[in-house]
Amino acid sequence: MSSSSHAEPRRSPTSPPPTKWVAVAGLGVVGAVVVAVLVLAFLWPTKTSETRNLPVGIAGPAQSVATLEKALGTASPNVFDFVAATDRADAVDQIRSRDTYGAIVLGNTPTSVEVLTAPAGSAAATQLLTTIATQLQARLTQQVAAAGGDSSTVKVPVTAVVPFAESDPSGVGLAATSFPLMMGGMIGGILTSLAVVGVTRRLVTLLGFGVATGLILTLVLQTWFDYLQGDFWLNVAGMGLSVVATSAFIVGCASLVGRAGVAIGAVFTMLIGNPISASATPWQFLAHPWGAIGQYLVPGAGNNLIRTLSYFPDADATQQWLTLVGWVALGVIMALIGHYRSRPETHVTDSISETVNPDGRSAVAAS
Repeated sequence: MSSSSHAEPRRSPTSPPPTKWVAVAGLGVVGAVVVAVLVLAFLWPTKTSETRNLPVGIAGPAQSVATLEKALGTASPNVFDFVAATDRADAVDQIRSRDTYGAIVLGNTPTSVEVLTAPAGSAAATQLLTTIATQLQARLTQQVAAAGGDSSTVKVPVTAVVPFAESDPSGVGLAATSFPLMMGGMIGGILTSLAVVGVTRRLVTLLGFGVATGLILTLVLQTWFDYLQGDFWLNVAGMGLSVVATSAFIVGCASLVGRAGVAIGAVFTMLIGNPISASATPWQFLAHPWGAIGQYLVPGAGNNLIRTLSYFPDADATQQWLTLVGWVALGVIMALIGHYRSRPETHVTDSISETVNPDGRSAVAAS
């Protein structure tokens, strides 16, 4: 058999040369690094998250409050940031205004204790306060039994002040809205940057995209799935603004630095804004100061706004509205700067002069 039968197939003169082995190895390493960065971006907040500085209201007789704060501070250092409440009604108002995640209300007797929670505000905070209620009941039961009383009568009720809707009892649906908000904004920004030419047309596209997306998402998530609660049109505005804030930022980046700006805006949103948005836990639990910073980025502000509009109508959402409007404004400004910076300058060169024809009409001729 001829040795030529084992030779490599002859390449066409027009076919590209084989990839160099160095490039093959390099691409493998780069791919592994990209995967590692993605894993770190999404898992780092979970790994570094700690139960700390949770704002919790506390009401009751001064001596009882001081004793309980000291006991909880000793047992769980730096876990709670207690907020004084004048009475139970005041503690409820604090929860509904999102000033606290829950409250502990002490009565006039040592065994009169009630724990208030807001599952719609944070499932993690609710679980923590429910655990505290169980611990308090166990401690009070021991004290009553030691004093010779009837320990079976000791109860520490847990009252959900702001529960989830019956259609979304665990809050999974509300938490899932963060994904379409982020992806919708990224898709709108990428498509607008790549498919629309002209700054005015891009801005009009963003406006139309925001209105249509906000309406469609709210129709699906509130009218159909019943995940969102509250005023329909406010939810439309919140959804649309959240999506446009991301889209406008990506379009602005693309206008400033070209197509690479699309990647910059998308990566910033997905790998920085989303992981520190605190959509699943209180932002106080994230490593300082990233939790607080995340609330001023689009994913954090958008998720927080939608949760507030759905379940906390008494809360002040000014910060979230202004944050999203600010990101939209930033994207528009970046787009305008990129547009006017790239416009070619028009001027008349010295080699051109104006002459007048015999009939009185002007003409331009080279001098």
